[in-house]
Amino acid sequence: MHRLTRSDARRIAVSAQLLAAERPHDVVSTVRHLGIVQVDLTAAVAPSADLVMWSRMGRDYRPDDLDSAVESQRLVEVGGFLRPAEDVRLFRAEMAQWREPGPEEDWREQNRRWVEANRACREDILQRLRSEGPLPAADLPDTCAVPWRSSGWSSGRNVTRMLDALERRGEVAVTSRDGGARQWDLADRVYPDTPVVPASEAIAERDRRRLTALGIARARMPEQPGEPLGVGDAGEAAEIEGVKGRWRVDPARLGQRFRGRTALLSPLDRLVMDRRRLAEVFDFDHQLEMYKPAAKRKWGYWALPILHGDRLVGKLDAATDRAAGVLRVNAVHEDVELSSAARAGIDREIGSLADLLGLDVLRA
Repeated sequence: MHRLTRSDARRIAVSAQLLAAERPHDVVSTVRHLGIVQVDLTAAVAPSADLVMWSRMGRDYRPDDLDSAVESQRLVEVGGFLRPAEDVRLFRAEMAQWREPGPEEDWREQNRRWVEANRACREDILQRLRSEGPLPAADLPDTCAVPWRSSGWSSGRNVTRMLDALERRGEVAVTSRDGGARQWDLADRVYPDTPVVPASEAIAERDRRRLTALGIARARMPEQPGEPLGVGDAGEAAEIEGVKGRWRVDPARLGQRFRGRTALLSPLDRLVMDRRRLAEVFDFDHQLEMYKPAAKRKWGYWALPILHGDRLVGKLDAATDRAAGVLRVNAVHEDVELSSAARAGIDREIGSLADLLGLDVLRA
């Protein structure tokens, strides 16, 4: 059992996320270490994937490099996350399970039954992609006999829901994006032809890779859409002083010298996505406020968490104004009193971000 202070835990987490002083220099190897980079098209400042990569690589990063890695299929989009292409083998067994009958009350079984009820639509989509792909959802036929119904925004979006279902089944895949719209093709043309890893082995390996990227995490966490937060039995057991829970730590991170830096993070950055760890270990409160009415926002529409050393010290409220050619800095919200070194680091990162975007900085 490793006994860690909260400072120890923070430094392990920051280093594991490649946010310490030594920066990576290659797009694919960076994503390979992080495991995933979430695709989100909100561009109030810049798309989240670009912010994640830039916050690691700094001035070495160019968005074209990420696009090139996707176009060459060294990185592939799976379920809204960019992943190294070779990692698809860790999902093949789970994809196959989506095609198999299960408990009637299970959502996976309901999804399978809906696809089966619309077998003709599935075959129409696969045939169109086979002959004409890649194609966006708008160019694919809706021949569903049973429409998709939900209480939310997806009700009636038959083709989109069918494509999502076929992606889970490993039959289609996103090959690129055009103006944000996903371009779909047959999965066999996008994913590498690698042997299927048995499900239990694949889950254990994904847990191990998740812990490598997070550094320290709880063994078990409630299920959530997308990437899990827990890491199972990966790594070694740890306790964090003053924090409850069963923790697992990557032993490769123990005892390492830490040199921090300043970084501006995407609100969807993996360092801040585990809100419970964020509060208990980093003593930091952060919420994505884009869905709140403007009058109820504390920090801004797309406020960027500010990392300095091993602490999250505030939020940057900024917005891109392409028409005016500026990055508008509306406010720097300080959670703690900022040191002169922190202020200088924030200013440098704002300048670097503006350079990435090809804009000038305009402060409110």
